[in-house]
Amino acid sequence: MIPQQSTKADKGKTILTLDLGTKTGWAIKNHGKIFSGTMEFKPTRFEGGGMRFVRFDAWLDGIKHNANPSLVYFEEVRSHGPGGTDAGHIYGGFSGLLTAWCERNKIPYQGVPVGTIKRFATGKGNAGKPEMVAAMTAKGHKPGDDNEADALAIMYWAMEQLKYAELK
Repeated sequence: MIPQQSTKADKGKTILTLDLGTKTGWAIKNHGKIFSGTMEFKPTRFEGGGMRFVRFDAWLDGIKHNANPSLVYFEEVRSHGPGGTDAGHIYGGFSGLLTAWCERNKIPYQGVPVGTIKRFATGKGNAGKPEMVAAMTAKGHKPGDDNEADALAIMYWAMEQLKYAELK
């Protein structure tokens, strides 16, 4: 992975970006370096469906303890398409937990629409999963899947927004 240069706008800020879901993509920018991966929250055979959310909440607490993010950005999904009821419920649970966690920890957060992320990363608001992976690979990363690629794309979008805000 190629360490990215810090700008004055993000110096001292630890940024956490997330692509929420049962397999959550994440990226953390800390001290000018970007780290990324995925975390699986699928319940095991003998667990109830709520355990994914219990583990997600505990995972966020671990990130707070280890990285202490000062900003959080996440992919904001408005529609899960036909037949996406389960995905919508799961996303809503993760989104609700994340925003409540941010409020409880006094961490500013922002959802970023899917089309905005795709357009920023690839130039196309309807880019597919392979195009998102290719865009982050071109930046020197090796995303394991589209979830990690999306989290990385959100990170680059957030860094650009912070840089722009400093120029104002």
